[in-house]
Amino acid sequence: MPNTDYSARHLSVLEGLEAVRKRPGMYIGSTDSRGLMHCLWEIIDNSVDEALAGFGNQIDIVLHADSSVEVRDKARGIPVDIEPKTGLSGVEVVFTKLHAGGKFGSGSYASSGGLHGVGASVVNALSQRLDVEVDRDGKTYAMSFRRGEPGVFDDAKGIAPDNPFKPFDDQSELRVIGKAAKGVTGTRVRYWSDPQIFIKDANFSASDLADRARQTAFLVPGLGIHIDDQSGPERSEQSYKFDGGITEFADYLAPDAPLTTTWRITGNGDFTETIPVLDEQGNMVSREVSRNCEVDIALRWGSGYESTLKSFVNIIATPKGGSHVAGFETALLKTIRQQVEANSRKLKPGNDKVEKEDAMAGLTAVVTVRLPEPQFEGQTKEVLGTPAVRNIVANVLSKNLTERLESNKTADKQQAAALLEKVVSEMKARVSARAHKETQRRKNALESSSLPTKLVDCRTQETAGSELFIVEGDSALGTAKLARNSEFQALLPIRGKILNVQKASVSDMLSNTECASIIQVIGAGSGRSFDIDAARYGKVILMSDADVDGAHIRTLLLTLFFKYMRPLVEAGCVYAAVPPLHRVEIINAGSKANEVVYTYSQTELEQLLVRLEKQGKRYKEPIQRYKGLGEMDADQLAETTMDKSKRLLRRVKVEDAAMAEQVFELLMGNEVAPRRDFIVDSADSFERERIDA
Repeated sequence: MPNTDYSARHLSVLEGLEAVRKRPGMYIGSTDSRGLMHCLWEIIDNSVDEALAGFGNQIDIVLHADSSVEVRDKARGIPVDIEPKTGLSGVEVVFTKLHAGGKFGSGSYASSGGLHGVGASVVNALSQRLDVEVDRDGKTYAMSFRRGEPGVFDDAKGIAPDNPFKPFDDQSELRVIGKAAKGVTGTRVRYWSDPQIFIKDANFSASDLADRARQTAFLVPGLGIHIDDQSGPERSEQSYKFDGGITEFADYLAPDAPLTTTWRITGNGDFTETIPVLDEQGNMVSREVSRNCEVDIALRWGSGYESTLKSFVNIIATPKGGSHVAGFETALLKTIRQQVEANSRKLKPGNDKVEKEDAMAGLTAVVTVRLPEPQFEGQTKEVLGTPAVRNIVANVLSKNLTERLESNKTADKQQAAALLEKVVSEMKARVSARAHKETQRRKNALESSSLPTKLVDCRTQETAGSELFIVEGDSALGTAKLARNSEFQALLPIRGKILNVQKASVSDMLSNTECASIIQVIGAGSGRSFDIDAARYGKVILMSDADVDGAHIRTLLLTLFFKYMRPLVEAGCVYAAVPPLHRVEIINAGSKANEVVYTYSQTELEQLLVRLEKQGKRYKEPIQRYKGLGEMDADQLAETTMDKSKRLLRRVKVEDAAMAEQVFELLMGNEVAPRRDFIVDSADSFERERIDA
């Protein structure tokens, strides 16, 4: 029987930093690599807050070989004088007391990353050792901590976290260890994470650190951030500094070709809130204070359908959004809907309503707000909670975006028209995709089917192992029908060269018979609504002639798959069949049957003929050259191109989506000049055999 005895003696009161060590997840989210990086962000953000306040324009981050990390800045330096309430130095207060700092209405910071005042002290509590040095007033001050307790390490044999440590007995001491040059101020913090807290596999991610540093440099124009990574076998250094701010950031984040230029929207709004503040006696009292919230947004639409939205509060990333993101999305949808309605005669949207995903298709946006004492939902600062910010952001965006979309300037009018057409096209594509999904389920011969009549389906009901051959023309279809295995191989003929979807709009693509048929047959939707798990076939094989036209058709088909069914390509489900170019019949002496060899390039044929000549073997002339798949009989097509045990397939994969996007835009996009330059520059080094390798 469980013990029902429960009284006050069972309650625990955790003092000071004990609570942090007992429940670290409450403060840093987790004790794996993410939590380790969060500690580093806390220290870096303190230096960034100084830069935001106008002090210091350089931050250096060093990852040492002994698993420690150091953050240096040239800001004002942590106060070293005595804090009157505690009787401790400013350095010790900042690193040992929770909810202490210069961000509680003292006027030190107009805007900062957080209100909680627990960042540095939490990092200290979760560190095996932490050293801090401060340059102020011509002196260099220093203090060391072990798991949050101040004291002195014996570093006679070198600096290490497990050196002998002597905690302060009666009174802590802020040591003076040297002189600082006149006018030089700044802070250096070096710490070793505590192996008692963090799991063994936790480590600093160099790529995450670089991304965060780059992001911060974008958000604070003129701030330089230098990373010196000495933790690996080879030392690496990276520096970031940008003067263009979030406009440059949005351009960097954008994964697709631009439909509009990057629009910068700024504004502000006032609000009041009741908060506890410290009075002259050091007591917390509630007061109504007036606040100002600055809004700065950069946004651009591209030709793709994926959206990228980054949000920040006082340059602190809010990956889970909050009131500022809610205001942005609400105002964006409302404004776009109003503009579509106002231009309905031209756009012909029908009875369907634009939804959020339609308006945000192809959108890259950076939403930043700056305000004093932001209220975050939790210490990890991933969600902004200040309610008034929602309306302020919504009003600023709605007003400025409406002005932009209704502008009489020629450039703005063209971009606004292109944007609204894209939004309506995305809406129609979504509605069309929903209709396509209704035909996803495989139909048998006894059921009615809305699948294209020209589809020659297979019998199996299983997706795994099934194959869809997209063949060029009806002549090839006739041969492929006889050559296929009807159990698991389906055929879909297309009439010649399909639409180049890289240059066409979504509505043009959907109205194209060939494109619509392919999307409908695969049955997984298109664009944003594409669901690879709903695909009706495990493999999609492009089977076209082994000539230049065939290569062009494959390229057009791959453009369709890459732009509207990319997960299929990324999963390695798209293949190109490799039909032979020549058939060589080798004459054998006596009663032995002649041998048939297929070659797949002119070079391979020439090598075969040289080898036969050396061996003294004869072959039938003329050598058959296949101009197309229709010239093969069914046995030959099966043997060379369709039989699983004998065929050769080329798998199409995308290792770097961003690079692939650039290549597709270069080769298949609207801009002629870059494509011409590429062709001219590559002509000398191009080999015909690599045409679809």
